[in-house]
Amino acid sequence: MCQGDDANCPDFEAHRAALRDELSAERRAFLRSGFVATGGAAAALAGGASLVTPALAQSSATRQPGEPSYHYLPVNADNVHWGYFSRDLKPRLEIASGDFVTIETLTHQASDDMERMVRGDPGAESVYAWTRDNKAVNRRGAGAMDAAVGAGGGAGVHICTGPVAIRGAMPGDVLEVRILDAKLRPCANPAYKGRAFGTNLAAWWGFQYKDLLTEPKPREVVTIYELDAAGGRDWAQAVYNFTYTPQTDPSGVRHAIYDYPGVPIDHATVRENHGVLKNIRVPVRPHFGTMTVAPREAGLVNSIPPAYFGGNIDNWRIGKGATMYYPVAVEGALFSVGDPHASQGDSELCGTAIECSMTGTFQFILHRRADLAGTPLEGLDFPMIETASEWLMCGFSYPDYLQQLGPSAQDDIAAKSSLDLAMRDAFRKARQFLMNTKGLTEDEAISLISVGVDFGVTQVVDANWGVHAIIKKAMFGA
Repeated sequence: MCQGDDANCPDFEAHRAALRDELSAERRAFLRSGFVATGGAAAALAGGASLVTPALAQSSATRQPGEPSYHYLPVNADNVHWGYFSRDLKPRLEIASGDFVTIETLTHQASDDMERMVRGDPGAESVYAWTRDNKAVNRRGAGAMDAAVGAGGGAGVHICTGPVAIRGAMPGDVLEVRILDAKLRPCANPAYKGRAFGTNLAAWWGFQYKDLLTEPKPREVVTIYELDAAGGRDWAQAVYNFTYTPQTDPSGVRHAIYDYPGVPIDHATVRENHGVLKNIRVPVRPHFGTMTVAPREAGLVNSIPPAYFGGNIDNWRIGKGATMYYPVAVEGALFSVGDPHASQGDSELCGTAIECSMTGTFQFILHRRADLAGTPLEGLDFPMIETASEWLMCGFSYPDYLQQLGPSAQDDIAAKSSLDLAMRDAFRKARQFLMNTKGLTEDEAISLISVGVDFGVTQVVDANWGVHAIIKKAMFGA
């Protein structure tokens, strides 16, 4: 059913007007709320010590054009880019610093179970629409349009909503993104009312793929999870799993492995095993695997390897209550978000999380380069995570792989990555942070890192492997 997002609907204008009225009412209610009026967004996220000093906060606030506005960016075929980032993408929305935006996102694996994750959902149906004669979002990845597996070659897989341009943002600035909310997208199929669903793929790119014990070897396995859409139940449970079998997409291309996103699974060709992971409850911690500003490089950039611009970081801490800081590389910053996860463990070992469509609400604060001198954000050249109790440094095998590996970087990065390199990068960033932000000597920083900083494996499946350093705010007292 059209909800104001289907231009082919005969009642499109009426539905669109109703949607605008609904969003206008939601905007007024949001901006009238005490949460915004009392600065609750900043207070909830800062949690005491923050990377944004009072002086920097004041400078950034004086540059804002008055009261913040509220915007809503729905997900549909016109508002997404699938599998790539680019500085040349046309913004789907332009906002001012300080504004709030609610953004709908879709998992790129909803086609694992169309009945539970696509059917009856106008936004999802718009993006996933694919017949022999029409493919709503044709390019899926940064590869060639005539690639054998499909346009874009699956060189990048994530459905990203955006980009959102931040008015006045320029290279050298820092974009602060506060995650105010992250809600599961309810299933629109009446047969599953009140529920949401996600999918986990033990994939060919997973760490386990060539290290299996039981037959058949190798294999890819999809597990479907069920969640409470209203959030009353804080855990997910498995519904069934199946071993992936070769699939033929609506264009007639056969996929022997899971090598192209959005191919509808024909459930007549697989055997569903119900009752798997019996009596096991997976804690839900909604977060966004991919949040990014546009890279400075020309052309299309594969959405899988993370780098200095953010992208597919896949750290489960990037959820409600967290703040991200990004170095702006292009005019307008061009922020996009996707790859929503209901839950993920550190390492994302088998290749994916519980991939589950979600809607997020964000506030965007632009910090101008001229105001950054002498602050913790001066010279920031990598994405940084802040929670109420921790700062996290994101280390990658190659933090600027597009420059470090040259013209073939997007092809070479997976083969060249290692945890040793990612650990080295995380260490260097933690040392730099402690020396520059906390005024420690190098010897002091190294000792503190060894006795008080935790390192974790972020992911080993995104081509550019990740290790994060967790620096607890409590160590520094009041």
